[in-house]
Amino acid sequence: MSVWDEVVGQERVVATLRAAVEASRAGADGAPAADAGRAMTHAWLITGPPGSGRSVAARAFAAALQCTDPDEPGCGHCQACTTTLAGTHADVALVGTEKVVFSIDEIRPLVSQAQRSPSQGRWRVMLMEDADRMVERTSNVLLKAIEEPPPRTVWLLCAPSPEDVLTTIRSRCRAVHLRVPDPRAVADLLVRRDGLDPQVALTAARAAQSHVGLARRLARDPQARERRRRLLGVPTAIRGVGDAVLAAAQLIDISAADAKAATEERDAEEKAALLRTLGADAGTKLPPALRGQVRQLEEDQKRRATRAQRDVLDQAMVELLSLYRDVLVLQLGADVELVNADAADQVRRLAEGTTPEQTVRRMDAVGVARERLAGNVAPLLAVEAMMVALRPQAS
Repeated sequence: MSVWDEVVGQERVVATLRAAVEASRAGADGAPAADAGRAMTHAWLITGPPGSGRSVAARAFAAALQCTDPDEPGCGHCQACTTTLAGTHADVALVGTEKVVFSIDEIRPLVSQAQRSPSQGRWRVMLMEDADRMVERTSNVLLKAIEEPPPRTVWLLCAPSPEDVLTTIRSRCRAVHLRVPDPRAVADLLVRRDGLDPQVALTAARAAQSHVGLARRLARDPQARERRRRLLGVPTAIRGVGDAVLAAAQLIDISAADAKAATEERDAEEKAALLRTLGADAGTKLPPALRGQVRQLEEDQKRRATRAQRDVLDQAMVELLSLYRDVLVLQLGADVELVNADAADQVRRLAEGTTPEQTVRRMDAVGVARERLAGNVAPLLAVEAMMVALRPQAS
């Protein structure tokens, strides 16, 4: 199985990255430098909408660069490929953040690490997911390292779009853009890799809008499908401002509970591990010299919980957008498939009871709520304003 097999529906991008791998090997083996330079470069910006597989493509590229198979770079079974995909290769740094943004203190060690020559592999690969979560001053710390890296270091930056990355950074990277894969390609992957029923896999792939991870969770987890069903029922349940406020409060509570469930156990394990490292017992009073380290850990965990909650809310808004997209499809008579085929009756009721203009206004309200959430507006206020805009209104 090749490392490229899970890069679903991205044939053009895979061809570009494969050519770069071949060129990097040709240059290393003594081919003219110009031949290698046209395809391989020291920094790449891999962009695409959520679910398109940015990080999957970046990991596959990193594995192919390190692969030891002389005939099939990216073979998927050599030690270099397997350790890169597992995140344990000594020369591949997988960098992400669970906070709202990267801090400068997280970036500075990467700059130092990038200056070292590879110890085992062909390249030192610095793979940064969420490169869009760098503010300008943090990006400036990274700029010099990307601008003048050592000859065997390559940076792989992942972001939703080139505009999400500082201009000075993206101008020094070769860009490749992933598209949203076809739901059938995602379903085929789920059937092939996870042994799922083809129809269940296709329904989940459409509902997830071709996001492989979400599709897999929807196909395998009945509770996830039930939570989504309840969320899509919210628009028909809102009859007035009171209903809208209650619906907003419920969505905030659900997102907070999901975020807590996702982080609580890990938080406890991290705190216990830190206390063991410090030689302190849980429940005992810490000396002043050690309290700062525990406080710093708790602050980091709060930031992680904040991001987790916002990610849950944003995904909920994306699913509401998919619902109104389907409503608009029916209202305009467009000959395209519904995203929410399993909620076709509800989509039809909404389409019959509203006008296309009202549907567009509601989609705008959801989009504004997403922008406000990204701009650090209090989640409850953003969601309340959105829910109020979703209530029935006169034409």
